[in-house]
Amino acid sequence: MRWLACILLLCTLSVRAEERVMVCFNYGCLAQAEVVYGDEQLRQLGLILGQAHDAAQERVAIGIAVGRLLDWAGKQSPIFADRGGNYADDGVYGKMDCIDHSTTTTRLLHLMDRRGLLRYHRVLEPVVRRSFLIFEHYTALIEEVEQAGGRRYVVDSWFFDNGQPAVVMPLAQWRAGESPNVGE
Repeated sequence: MRWLACILLLCTLSVRAEERVMVCFNYGCLAQAEVVYGDEQLRQLGLILGQAHDAAQERVAIGIAVGRLLDWAGKQSPIFADRGGNYADDGVYGKMDCIDHSTTTTRLLHLMDRRGLLRYHRVLEPVVRRSFLIFEHYTALIEEVEQAGGRRYVVDSWFFDNGQPAVVMPLAQWRAGESPNVGE
C-alpha cells in the first residue's frame, strides 16, 4: 500500500512540472493568452538562475531568463510580433506596451519565485514613472533581500524586441529617466 502512496505522490509532483502563465498584449493588457512552460524549459530556467552566486549575478540572470521566457511565450502566442518600444510594431497583432510588459514580466518573476529560483531578490508590484505629467512608463520591480534597506531594481522587457534579455537597472536611475537609449 505504501508503494501506491509513493506512486500517487510522484504523479502529483510531475503535474507541478509545467507552469502556466497569462501573457498580456495589444496594449493595456487588452488581450491575454495562456502559455505553458514544460519540463525542459523550466530546467533551462533553473540552470540560468542557478549559476548566480550573488545578487548582481542574479540580476543579470533574471534579465536573460525573462527574455528566454518571453521568447518561448512568443512560440505559443502572438507576442512573437512585439518590437521594442511602442512604434516599431504599431498596428501589429501581438504588440506590447509597457503595461503589457510590466504585467507579464511580473508574472514571470512570480513563476521564478514560486519555483524557488530567486535567492537574492523578491518580487514587488510594478512601478510607474511620469514625465511631463502625461508620459507614463510602467515596469516590473524586484528588491534585494540580503541588503539592509533592500535596494530596488526595475526589470524592463519593453525596450527590445520579443525574446531579448530584459533591462535590469537600479530603480533610482530608471526613475531619473535612464534607459538603454531606444525608442522610448
